[in-house]
Amino acid sequence: MDIDLISEARWLIEKLLDFNNLGDVMTLPYQFLADLAHEIPAIPENSIISRTFYSDEQIKAILFGFDTGQELSEHTASSPAILYFISGEADLTLGGDAQKAQPGTWVHMDAKLPHSVKAKTPVTMLLLLLQIK
Repeated sequence: MDIDLISEARWLIEKLLDFNNLGDVMTLPYQFLADLAHEIPAIPENSIISRTFYSDEQIKAILFGFDTGQELSEHTASSPAILYFISGEADLTLGGDAQKAQPGTWVHMDAKLPHSVKAKTPVTMLLLLLQIK
């Protein structure tokens, strides 16, 4: 997986410059993102990119960007998870079932469910890892 370090650095600088007063931002009782898809920079060619943009003791929110043809091979997660497809089309396997994902597709998975994702087009996907105690 190739990573464009220049793009990564620009994205980070933009995010840091977005905060006029970091102290005020850190004390807000919420996090507001007007356009979730813009939280991930351009997807480098032949790559997958991910950004954890929120994490607490209950949930971890990660944005993924897949270039066409890129995939996460079959794996499992130790906690329940939700996938939400923001843009693009992908082939999914959930357990032994083949599914098609498109913008608006929502999936809840139990912990330890074998699954995989393969992008048929450039894809932006939200992953929510639920921290069940």
